[in-house]
Amino acid sequence: MRGTLFETDKFPPPPLCKRGEKGTRWAITAPPTLFLLAFFLAPALIVVLASFQYPGEFGGLAPLLDAGDGREHGLTLENYQFFFSDFLFTEILLRSFLVAAASTLICLLLAYPVAWLIAKSPRQHRDFLVLLVILPFASNFLIRVYAWMIILGPQAALARLLNGVLGAFGLEPVSLLFSPFAVLVGMVYVHLPFMILPLYTNLEKHDPVLLDAAQDLGANAWQRFWRVTWPLSLPGVFSGSALVFIPVLGMFAIPDILGGTRDMLIGNLIKDQFLGVRDWPFGATLSIVLTLCVLSLAGLAAWAGRRRRGEQ
Repeated sequence: MRGTLFETDKFPPPPLCKRGEKGTRWAITAPPTLFLLAFFLAPALIVVLASFQYPGEFGGLAPLLDAGDGREHGLTLENYQFFFSDFLFTEILLRSFLVAAASTLICLLLAYPVAWLIAKSPRQHRDFLVLLVILPFASNFLIRVYAWMIILGPQAALARLLNGVLGAFGLEPVSLLFSPFAVLVGMVYVHLPFMILPLYTNLEKHDPVLLDAAQDLGANAWQRFWRVTWPLSLPGVFSGSALVFIPVLGMFAIPDILGGTRDMLIGNLIKDQFLGVRDWPFGATLSIVLTLCVLSLAGLAAWAGRRRRGEQ
């Protein structure tokens, strides 16, 4: 009897059950797959194709086929040649990466203590603290950015205090608004919650027994953080950094509102090409170059992470 039961358990399921499971799997995965194909892959391919086209006579895209009116048509590499022939565009791209990296680093330095404080707070207070973190999302994004124009304005208390201190040392007054400083402040303010939440989610799961064990082995507070807490929190650091770095890299509203004429970033340049100059092919070229740079950084980070795990 026992042998019969064990042998029966080894029998494969009937083909009908396999067909049902396969149909259920397709029913679950087909809608999101079709959504990604229609609203992600197809627009991306359209942008790639547009980057190889000529600009239209009154903006937009020139036709791919000859319309018989003597205008340029077909595919071309002129947009990419124009991008790499002028160092100004490379400078704007590098400046954008610098602003994104600085914003990510500042967000990490500010968010880590906050996330640690929330994770170590009593459980009945954590939900309220998380609510305070996400509370700015309840108001409009542009209203919050325009509020910084008042805070950093020349007549604001902060600017008066700073310029008063500079005047006391015989230095010239500075303008906080319409400056790289204002752009950096706006970027950090808007994206800080995106760094706090992944870090909090990660730090909350740490087992305090590991810190107690490190303390029993003679590790001080800094060694416990650097040898235990920090390595365990790296997945949250990487997630938060991606959620901050990538949106900052393509942001154009904050530099437009808080930045000056010399603070153009790659997002502003792409927006101007589509909406201002109406040179859609070159705007698509800038978008493709930016996407390739981001994917290269993401691939490099993934490779470094795999190599580090392999060494461990």
